[in-house]
Amino acid sequence: MSTSATREGTRGALIDCNEVGEWAAAADVIVVGCGIAGVCAAIEAREGGAGAVLVLERASGCSNSTTQSGGHFYLGGGTAVQRACGFHDDAQALAHYLTAVTQRPDPAKIAAFAEGSAAHFDWLEAHGIPFDRSYFPTKAVMQEGRDCLIWTGNERVWPFCEQAHAAPRGHKVAFVGQEGGGNLAQEQLVKHAQRIGVEMQFDTRVDAVVVEGGRVIGVRARRFGRERHLRAGGGVVLATGGFGQNAAMLREYVPLARHLSVVGGPYDDGSGIRLGMAAGGAVEHMNGFLLTSPIYPPEQLVKGILVNRAGQRFVAEDSYHTRTSIRIAEQADGIAYLIVDADIFAYPAWHEHGNQRLVDGFETIAAMEASLEMPVGSLQRTMAEYSRHAAEGDDPELHKQPEWLKPLTTGPWAAFDFSYGRAKFYGFTLGGLRISAAAEVLDERGDPVAGLYAAGACASMLAHDSLNYASGISLSAGSFFGRRAGRHASGRG
Repeated sequence: MSTSATREGTRGALIDCNEVGEWAAAADVIVVGCGIAGVCAAIEAREGGAGAVLVLERASGCSNSTTQSGGHFYLGGGTAVQRACGFHDDAQALAHYLTAVTQRPDPAKIAAFAEGSAAHFDWLEAHGIPFDRSYFPTKAVMQEGRDCLIWTGNERVWPFCEQAHAAPRGHKVAFVGQEGGGNLAQEQLVKHAQRIGVEMQFDTRVDAVVVEGGRVIGVRARRFGRERHLRAGGGVVLATGGFGQNAAMLREYVPLARHLSVVGGPYDDGSGIRLGMAAGGAVEHMNGFLLTSPIYPPEQLVKGILVNRAGQRFVAEDSYHTRTSIRIAEQADGIAYLIVDADIFAYPAWHEHGNQRLVDGFETIAAMEASLEMPVGSLQRTMAEYSRHAAEGDDPELHKQPEWLKPLTTGPWAAFDFSYGRAKFYGFTLGGLRISAAAEVLDERGDPVAGLYAAGACASMLAHDSLNYASGISLSAGSFFGRRAGRHASGRG
């Protein structure tokens, strides 16, 4: 193959169609990646009338971030579960919240998701994913049982509670246990895709896109050492995952992730992002990532306070765990301690695998302050001020909600080390290819790259960082924009 017509490098490979000697096969839509975004794209394309839909997956099966997730979908606008559990929600409230919590919101994507969210829940359920009509009221990262509806964002946290109507929007797949719900959802969708005639090829790595006159018309794939060119009549959908397994990309884009234990699929190496860039696609929010080391459950620990090395609070402790975690990482040297009194003492549920070390118990706040090497009087002043206001049901500094306020006046007191770099923090990347509300890959000018679509973790969707993340938004946005990608790639846009 002529090197003059093929551009190889860190951005992936781009091949001119004139250099393709033979097309090994053709499909109306080719989907690269078999996570939830990819399989939803394939189903939508096939059910929309595409004659042939081909999914190419690098792994030997569907082993990806979806299958490793607990199975939360962040959905609202008045889903069947929300209504059954007595919670009012509508598209406007959902859009207002997503806009308020996002630093650089994309109005078109937010509007599309908010308006289609309730119907998307119906679609997921109709395609085999089970959800119970039940509500889980406890503040937790994930339900142990099958209960469905849970608060998984910052809807009740100031100032967002004043900017948008609050409603619980986390929908857990009906599955007992904290792990396995995502795998169940994926299995059901894959079974449905195969029933309706979607072809899936595993152990297949896509390492180049083929273009004709600026339009993406196919891909180059390698399987067991054999190279093939596959033509896409309607379009190519990239759904290959994030870049958490690519050390070079992490160093370049997310230097703060140096202490992060990355979760996700084994092939989350940014390959789809690089393919999209080779075709002319732009990227955005590449420095965004999810970070978490939860202080709860048990939820009583939310009544404690988090302080930095200066003995000062820096985040409302009732914030969702990802918002709290990124605020910890932003402190000087990442130093943060959770302070509790004898009334609410408990070990964080994640302490055994999160290394959230109990520093010690202390008979006085002054002794704790000295042991933690804080400025003299700093922690004593913080604790006294906090407890005085908490006794009045108020938190004028950070506006923690009254249900989580308690004077921390019952000794002895204890400190847990939640410092970034000492406690264990988990997460994954959130940046990726810039896409439109129709899941078209966009170039630097904001124009679509013809024939190319993206969804899932290789695309920048709704959540850009830990501050605006809500558990389940990756599965919900990935499946939602995956469907949009499949619909438009099949010519139904």
